[in-house]
Amino acid sequence: MNPDSLFLFGTILSFLVHFACFIPFINFLYRRKMQRAEQTTKDPFGTTTPIFDQMNKHKVGTPVGGGILVIALTSVLFFVYMGWFLLTKRFVSINYPSLLTEVVVLLFTFVSFGLLGLYDDLSKIFLWKRSNYFGMRWRQKLIIELVLAAAVALTLFLNLKIDIIHIPFVGAFELSYWYVFFAMFVIVAFSNAVNITDGLDGLSTGVMLIALTGFWIVSRSIIDVPTSIFISVWLGGILAFLYFNIYPARIMLGDTGALSFGATFAVIGLILGKPFALPVIGGVFVLEAASSAFQLLSKRFAHKRLFAVSPFHLYLQHRGWPEPKVVFRLWILGVIFVLMGLAIAFI
Repeated sequence: MNPDSLFLFGTILSFLVHFACFIPFINFLYRRKMQRAEQTTKDPFGTTTPIFDQMNKHKVGTPVGGGILVIALTSVLFFVYMGWFLLTKRFVSINYPSLLTEVVVLLFTFVSFGLLGLYDDLSKIFLWKRSNYFGMRWRQKLIIELVLAAAVALTLFLNLKIDIIHIPFVGAFELSYWYVFFAMFVIVAFSNAVNITDGLDGLSTGVMLIALTGFWIVSRSIIDVPTSIFISVWLGGILAFLYFNIYPARIMLGDTGALSFGATFAVIGLILGKPFALPVIGGVFVLEAASSAFQLLSKRFAHKRLFAVSPFHLYLQHRGWPEPKVVFRLWILGVIFVLMGLAIAFI
């Protein structure tokens, strides 16, 4: 059997398992009142964001926690599928002594950032009225993200011996221990970028589905078996979630999924040795994060708004674009970014 067929069957199996579990899981979230609360959000400088709150008011009551199920089932299915590959001695010709470390890095990132997001989700739903703050304070969240990212980056550097970056058209550069700080920045940046993008029904997961497909192509081209299996299984989970998340969403990803998905997406790019293809393949996430960052910097230092509202998807919505139109067009933009990123990755 063609090896690629095994990976595709993994995606189909993952989709079916996730799909079968989502309806009872959504009902479970309703019973536990894990639903989006009416919110008064603030930016990192403590300024309220009334336009954001008003434009997301209709989402109040939607169950939050789709990321919980995707992380749990994907992790289990990845572990089982990876074990089956090893027990049946498939791809034994590959000399990959760091296979176990790569598996641990992927699962640790996937689960640990998910747990951080889960705490943030729970604090938003159940604790924010008592603390008078919607979710975790951004400094607290950032410190924990940096600690988790440091653990991952050190493992990449010390155990997987990754410390070289390749810049297209320029060449390869050995960063030595500076690679740890570089990897930390990339992981934290994408973790928050996906979280920022997760504002409209189907937006972040649709873009992630497209971007991960690009990285699956890269992983197969260099025969990275663990990453190929992980992406295959993860794609099935995202596809099943997206079925229930498209407009009007029956369930939302939550910070649980957004932080986990963003950090793991970054780690995949680092493991595959494509850090400079990463911001291109994930170009929509970069665009969303950059629009928010420039807005915050303008408010902080110029004391005025650069845009009427940010991030970029909210700006388009504020200009009068219907939510599905914004999402579908950013999906198309995501496809363009992936094609550009693949061109860079294969240079």
